[in-house]
Amino acid sequence: MQGRDAFDAVVVGGGPNGLAAATTLARAGRSVQLIEAEATVGGGCRSAELTLPGYLHDVCSAVYPLGAGSPFFSQLPLELHGLRWIEPDVPLAHPLDHGAAMLLRDLDATAERLGPDAGAYRDLVGSAVRDWDVIIGDLAGPLRIPRSPRKLWAAARFGLKGVRSATAIARRFRTPEARALLAGCAAHSMLRLSEPLTGAIGLMFLASAHAVGWPIAAGGAQRIPDALAAHLVELGGEIVTGRRVTSLDSLPPHRALLLDLTPRQVLDLAGDWLGRRAGGGWYVHQLRRFRYGPGAFKLDLALDGPIPWRHREVLLAGTVHVGGTLEEIAVGEAAVSDGRIPDRPFVLLAQQSLFDPARAPAGRHTAWAYCHVPNGSSEDMTDRILGQIERFAPGFRDRILAVARHTPADFERYDANYVGGDISGGRPDFRQFFTRPAWWPDPYRTPDPAVLLCSSSTPPGAGVHGLCGWYAGQSALRGVLRG
Repeated sequence: MQGRDAFDAVVVGGGPNGLAAATTLARAGRSVQLIEAEATVGGGCRSAELTLPGYLHDVCSAVYPLGAGSPFFSQLPLELHGLRWIEPDVPLAHPLDHGAAMLLRDLDATAERLGPDAGAYRDLVGSAVRDWDVIIGDLAGPLRIPRSPRKLWAAARFGLKGVRSATAIARRFRTPEARALLAGCAAHSMLRLSEPLTGAIGLMFLASAHAVGWPIAAGGAQRIPDALAAHLVELGGEIVTGRRVTSLDSLPPHRALLLDLTPRQVLDLAGDWLGRRAGGGWYVHQLRRFRYGPGAFKLDLALDGPIPWRHREVLLAGTVHVGGTLEEIAVGEAAVSDGRIPDRPFVLLAQQSLFDPARAPAGRHTAWAYCHVPNGSSEDMTDRILGQIERFAPGFRDRILAVARHTPADFERYDANYVGGDISGGRPDFRQFFTRPAWWPDPYRTPDPAVLLCSSSTPPGAGVHGLCGWYAGQSALRGVLRG
């Protein structure tokens, strides 16, 4: 859709954050054009038939606790534009060699299954569940001090726990099940489990299961950006697809430019321009030193039936963490951080077709699985991933009809923001967690007040939640687009 020659704002990049930024501005009455390089919007939130006809796979992201709990998405009438969340019976299962740990929707039910760790689990996770509105609304974003005493106390309580490493927090548990649940959730950070702040990632994902669940999008991940795009157009925004922006001079006249790009692409597009602004040299220097995290190696599988998990209760879960004990996961993630290939990788798996019949022909199923590898790795992890699943689901390989692979290089070709296969927009360690992408008064602004960043390289980072774009849009409205 096109119809104007000049805009209040132009947004480059049509992932969930770019769409969120454009929608935030359009809701405030500003004219917006969003430009996406690919044929469809979505970024890391798309679906396609990657294996066989009739098998619908999520290309990148697949499960959305932060989407269901997003304070931005909750403001929008996305259900009127086709978005429907499906909540599996169980958010997460974590098979072990003898049984399985189950993260249930109910906090107390989960705790009771952990036996001697029931009290320790309630103590660790219970306050985060009660304070979920503060965690997702006040802590998931730019660094700021909550205003109300309740929120300040909740933030302090979460921070004192979360600043620690996952391995340190796990010492309060005695059972392998409780330790495994924490380890698997913390491993979403793509960091060593012994690093500070991995406790916060683990605690956030555990709490989200009880507070909002771990849903999937009915009909595939593409339904999320499609709903955002439909609402943006409804608000009067314009969307241009199939156009790759390689020069600032190619953009239509605008008052503000918001970039859903990571630092490397920002430098390619606007580095010279930003470097000539006041403070630009220091800012550009920081962007050049921005560190990307591990890459992802992913398999999409067409299956002739459900995965034959040894522990049948695992079939109740939408998401499965495959990696064994905390100790095994810690060894694998440390290897990746050290630039080595783990023999037994931690595998994140989703089995959406058990809950969404639109994903596969009747009686057939899909599986979505990936592991972490060193950034830019060319190692084929297919056998290692399949071996880990087979370990807990004997006969699994016999169910496979077709396999599609995404290497780190494939991910970067698919989306230039995925540098070296990093799907997180940068390493979220202590050094970059609070200052991504640079030490700057406002993480979304640049030395040019008319140029802002809105990608997952800004707070709060990775995830399909739209918060990076929402906060960037608000920053623009407080600044160059004020009034």
